Amino acid sequence: MEISNKKITDLVDENYVFAYVLYYFGIQFYEYSENTLKQVCIQKGLNVHQVVQSLESISEPAESPYSKVPVDELPIDLVIEYLKHTHHLFIKQKLPYIARLIEKLNPSLIPLAKDLQIVFPLFVEDFIYHIYEEEDTLFTYIALLASAKKKKSYASRVFLEMEKHSLQKYAMDHDTHDDEMQGIRQITNGYLLEKQYGLHIKVIFSELKAFEQELKLHARIENEILFPKALALEKEVRDYIHKIIPMN
Repeated sequence: MEISNKKITDLVDENYVFAYVLYYFGIQFYEYSENTLKQVCIQKGLNVHQVVQSLESISEPAESPYSKVPVDELPIDLVIEYLKHTHHLFIKQKLPYIARLIEKLNPSLIPLAKDLQIVFPLFVEDFIYHIYEEEDTLFTYIALLASAKKKKSYASRVFLEMEKHSLQKYAMDHDTHDDEMQGIRQITNGYLLEKQYGLHIKVIFSELKAFEQELKLHARIENEILFPKALALEKEVRDYIHKIIPMN
């Protein structure tokens, strides 16, 4: 059967990522579950061929575009830009989508919904705070080191910043955020789908699991690539400053 003639609920049941694609076409799968894709596209004035193409081109859920980037080969300033780009995707795309899915759950039908509707917004608030704090402090400091190495200038300013910052402390503090989704995992019993749960919860659990995997990959990039590069860079800049200070 052609994709366009399948019910929305059947499409999403086949591949939960289809729900994400449909969402950005303005189609909430839980509102049109019994309609075919063609029916919904006609109703909303969408190009059926374009929507079908988008669904057919979607990657499998297990594949991550981030894992295909050779981040370890990038210079440290590009590693930071890469991480900031993923921050943007998390904050502007993934988290709002998952939040909308959870918001639309019916607590009278799914007892778990109320817990998720309380806990997830708190998680998002804390997560976004952590992201912006990281960019404003750690990333800004590393960028300053990278610029100092390239230009071999403003040694006094860099020296003062190095006195205020500790990459080792940043790395230790970062470890405490490596399992930010522990609370959500606990209230969902490890994203375990009970028999009474329907497609809506299945999509939410699948998205939460996928997001957690993205966070783990993100944390590995910071722990195994960013911090080692940054520590080596800091040592190089410090050695250079110590070399030129007696000349001033």
